[in-house]
Amino acid sequence: MEISGIISAIVIGIVIGVLGRLVVPGRQRIGLLLTIVVGIVAALAGTLLAARFGLAETRGVDWAEWGVQTALAAVGVVALDRAAGGRRRR
Repeated sequence: MEISGIISAIVIGIVIGVLGRLVVPGRQRIGLLLTIVVGIVAALAGTLLAARFGLAETRGVDWAEWGVQTALAAVGVVALDRAAGGRRRR
C-alpha cells in the first residue's frame, strides 16, 4: 500500500468513525481518538469484506462498501462503549 493509500484510509476512517458514532443512538462514553481508531479499522476491514463479496468494484460511489464500513464502525463503537461502561461502574 502506498502512502497516498494510507492517508486516504485514515481520512476515510475518520469519516467512517464519525458516521458509525452517529448511527448509534444515545451518548457514547468513548473519546474522539478511539472513535477515529474504530473508524480506521472499520474502513480497512470493510474494504476487505467488500472486496471479498464483490462489492468493491462498482461504478461511481461505492455505497455498498461505505455501508459495510459504517456498520462495522457502529459495531465497534457499541463494543467499546459497553467495555468502557463496564470499567467505569466498578
